[in-house]
Amino acid sequence: MPFDIAGGRKRIFLLVPDIADTITHNRVEAFRSVGHELVVAGFRRGRYKRADPPGGPHICLGRTADARYGHRLAAILGALPRLLARRRTLRQVDAIYARNLDQLVLGLFCRFVLFVKAPIFYEVLDIQPIFVGNSLASRTVRLIERLCLNQIRLLIVSSGGFHSNFYLPVQRYQGRWFLLENKLPASVRSVASDRTAPASARKPLSGPIIVGYFGLIRGDATLDLIESLAKKLGDQVLFRFAGIITSVDPTRFRRVVETNANILYEGQYANPADLPRLYGGVDFAWALDLEHVAGNSRWLMPCRFYEAGYFGVPCLAAKGFEVGRAIEELDCGWTFEEPYENSLLEFFRSVTAEDYTRKRQCLFALPDSTYIAATAADGLASILR
Repeated sequence: MPFDIAGGRKRIFLLVPDIADTITHNRVEAFRSVGHELVVAGFRRGRYKRADPPGGPHICLGRTADARYGHRLAAILGALPRLLARRRTLRQVDAIYARNLDQLVLGLFCRFVLFVKAPIFYEVLDIQPIFVGNSLASRTVRLIERLCLNQIRLLIVSSGGFHSNFYLPVQRYQGRWFLLENKLPASVRSVASDRTAPASARKPLSGPIIVGYFGLIRGDATLDLIESLAKKLGDQVLFRFAGIITSVDPTRFRRVVETNANILYEGQYANPADLPRLYGGVDFAWALDLEHVAGNSRWLMPCRFYEAGYFGVPCLAAKGFEVGRAIEELDCGWTFEEPYENSLLEFFRSVTAEDYTRKRQCLFALPDSTYIAATAADGLASILR
């Protein structure tokens, strides 16, 4: 449930892990669309082609990298002098919005060292493996987060699974929380005023079955599964990748693409501008994230669920995962049990155009609000209203 801090326009200090990523741009768009003033501060990770932060005041806190926790600790320490230099500006903000634990620590530094009196809002989009392991490092990270959680006004999660499976039973967080789904921003309507148009651009299941995997490309187990399916199905299926290669080894990924004619990688793309083209050229959207099946992969709701659904492309997901349950509840895609390879092979060899058309009709029958924020600030406005 949302926790109101007051009405009217606010000055928000937005702390982000990557100043160039899509979620950062979406949050900036959302807050500014309802009149809030922003001071954006964050790191650069160098994985996006667009390097410029959103327009308006911003503070570059340095460079960091995914999963390199020692490097990230050094980056946090290096960011402190930059924040100290902006202390007069920061003391005037009405709210601190921190996106991940690194930024939450920096927000608390502002709160207690720079005497910033604003409440802190903590957003979580992923729960990384280090948060759920049994090592000393994992226990230390959980303790740090648990202590930080005692200081926040509101926990914001992109999936209810994060709260029910981690924050409530593991971190024992009893405070207020808010579900902010990874829905498309309202600006997608400017590039796709008719959500059915991309779907009508090609006949479904004509020629090879085309499966799209767009966004953050991660998980060696996922890549292994896709490569095995590609080899066994041959020209019956075509896998199209586009986006950012994250936790998959880049050299190995290139080898897989080069040695399999039915696996393509199309590089980075502009979001949301390129979404109609991407989803208009595929039959299914790949939503089987097998990177961390005991935790994050099982609990998250990926962006591609909302993107694909909006453009009428059914998702393929794992049964029993959070995204799988949503697909089954809406009857808008297919879910698979282990062993996944066997289940998927049988599916690709037996799926009919009639079954496919029925699922697509289910997707288009759902209102836009299932996949797209009713306004650019749907949810965020509620938090700060």
